[in-house]
Amino acid sequence: MLPERSEVVVIGGGIVGVSIAHELAKRGVDVTVLEKRFIGSGSTFRCGTGIRQQFNDEANVRVMKRSVELWKKYSEEYNFSFKQTGYLFLLYDEEEVETFKRNIEIQNKFGVPTRLITPEEAKEIVPLLDISEVIAASWNPTDGKADPFEATTAFAIKAREYGAKLLEYTEVKGFIIENGEIKGVKTNRGTIKTGIVVNATNAWAKLINAMAGIKVKIPIEPYKHQAVITQPIKRGTINPMVISFKYGHAYLTQTFHGGIIGGIGYEIGPTYDLTPTYEFLREVSYYFTKIIPALKNLLVLRTWAGYYAKTPDSNPAIGKIEELSDYYIAAGFSGHGFMMAPAVGEMIADLITKGKSKLPVEWYDPYRFERGELRTAALQMG
Repeated sequence: MLPERSEVVVIGGGIVGVSIAHELAKRGVDVTVLEKRFIGSGSTFRCGTGIRQQFNDEANVRVMKRSVELWKKYSEEYNFSFKQTGYLFLLYDEEEVETFKRNIEIQNKFGVPTRLITPEEAKEIVPLLDISEVIAASWNPTDGKADPFEATTAFAIKAREYGAKLLEYTEVKGFIIENGEIKGVKTNRGTIKTGIVVNATNAWAKLINAMAGIKVKIPIEPYKHQAVITQPIKRGTINPMVISFKYGHAYLTQTFHGGIIGGIGYEIGPTYDLTPTYEFLREVSYYFTKIIPALKNLLVLRTWAGYYAKTPDSNPAIGKIEELSDYYIAAGFSGHGFMMAPAVGEMIADLITKGKSKLPVEWYDPYRFERGELRTAALQMG
């Protein structure tokens, strides 16, 4: 049932929106999530499971270090699977090595234990690797992966236990705004009175912004990215997430059920179409087998598509929109929303309840695009 009133309304029931609601409810805030389909139905349940701290700038490293701490804490408390099986970036030339050395220096500065390893050490971690062209690898054993279905469901259950209302099949149709202040949100099930709104719709963020009359330029566009999963093989064969920029910006790992899951940097868009393509299947098959030749013998069980809601610098827009009281945005994650979600929940909850955050939320300033102050492009694959 749609409540008559809620202190905060979060629009979007992916893991980012659910994490925000979870953190607010934990702090005693009356919060309602509005999701037009079902929880996790957008990008969340279509993601590749990875969670990493290996970024190329201080802000994302700090945020992801905190996020990994929260992934570990909540997986233990809420009993869902988060495994720190590591991320392994395969490097093929000296330019790549020098770039990753700089990245590692930033990561080490904040206590992330990434190190450069030899091809032989990489093969010890994943024995099936073809290292004939690899000259080094970047390895962080504290990166990991989580099951998006288990994790999002666990956060949703706990959010409800803390008092949050999560309403599925409740589509936002408009806003009630008076003198620059939000008074309510109109939905297909009625109107809910509120004074605080968080736009956590990611690929649909620009549509909600337009609905609210937001004038500031926040360029977020949906791009189709596809993924694949194979028949299962012996569990533990490929524990870390393996990355190769040389071969299609590919990423791959093994699920908890044994299948190989992953994707490549084959991008289509902007578009809201999610039809899988033969071209992707052909390319992902080629690139995966260049990294691990033994995969050529596996059957592909399924391909699917999801959204990378991208900004021009591949960093999300997180913060308060000053022209409308009180309107916040947490969207445009460019493929990183799942991994960042617990820390983003803290950041938005901090902004709403304290007006500031210990995490570097200013890096994700929604106004940076309008000012022409793009950030260093976030390290991205797939």
